[in-house]
Amino acid sequence: ELAIRGHAIEARLYAEDPDRSFLPATGRITHLVMPAESRHVRIDTGVRAGDEISPYYDPMIAKLIVWDEDRTSALARMRTALADVRLAGLTTNIDFLSRVIATPAFANAELDTGLIESNHDRLFPVHEPASDRALALATYTELERNESAARAIASDSADPHSPWHLTDGWRLNHDNHHVLVFADGERYVAVTVHYRRDGYEMEFPGRDGRRTRRHLRGERRGDAIQVWLGDQTVHGSVIVNGPERIVFQGGTRRVLTLHDPLMQEIDVEVHGGGLAAPMPGKIIAVLVAPGTQVERGMPLVILEAMKMEHTIQAPSSGTVKEVLYQVGEQVPEGAALISFEEGTA
Repeated sequence: ELAIRGHAIEARLYAEDPDRSFLPATGRITHLVMPAESRHVRIDTGVRAGDEISPYYDPMIAKLIVWDEDRTSALARMRTALADVRLAGLTTNIDFLSRVIATPAFANAELDTGLIESNHDRLFPVHEPASDRALALATYTELERNESAARAIASDSADPHSPWHLTDGWRLNHDNHHVLVFADGERYVAVTVHYRRDGYEMEFPGRDGRRTRRHLRGERRGDAIQVWLGDQTVHGSVIVNGPERIVFQGGTRRVLTLHDPLMQEIDVEVHGGGLAAPMPGKIIAVLVAPGTQVERGMPLVILEAMKMEHTIQAPSSGTVKEVLYQVGEQVPEGAALISFEEGTA
């Protein structure tokens, strides 16, 4: 009595980093909104916002299943559903899945185990600078947050009219402005916001390297943000996750990190001085000892995490100075495993 009708596609949302050979990721899901379920969309999941993806279990977050009358329509459903996922707190494969869906080979069901390799450039594109539209959404969100915080302070103040509660970027002998610095991957972008009577003037680096100024206004309705950047209308949403500003716009996702120079200095100190664990796990083998001279690519330590073994290799020729963890010990993500001196082998 069963009959086959239409076409279904399942995408598995994982906490993993495709850019690092699909290494599993761990962390707390700070924000999670899935697409609305319907006769075309089904979500199978056991996690929600606030849950933690630990190193002890499979890092799958959800199965996203779509159905429609034919493959072309089902692919369109999947593209929309993936674009509607709002998740923050840890690295996932959502963007990678969106790129897979968009490849002609996948769309035409030309599937084999070499799909990723044969479509490598399309699936792992070069990191392009954040668009003006993404910067505008992140900037407007930050201005909103500053004004909201100032209003809260003023409402609790004995002098709610104090000029210290203003967020208009006042400067002595200069026009009112604020400077926001975002880390976009390994690139830093400085956005200067000048205050005007009818909104803001946003100054940012253009594609030709020159500074560009464009008028900026915006409004929010729930999680949805609409900004007017010059003569452009931009729709999107922004999730705030610690210093990260995760911008969702037009089916794309961009992580911009609000730069804090003091935190940056602390970060360098914590991570300096050794080969680090790419994820939390247990040391199951140490293959070298202090004083061992190694060549680039030589295995040093084997780490077990997420039901998989991961080999930590020497990044270059050098000498092992100290082994900081032993077999059987649990290590947190980012922990220095081996103190290593380059260039002495």
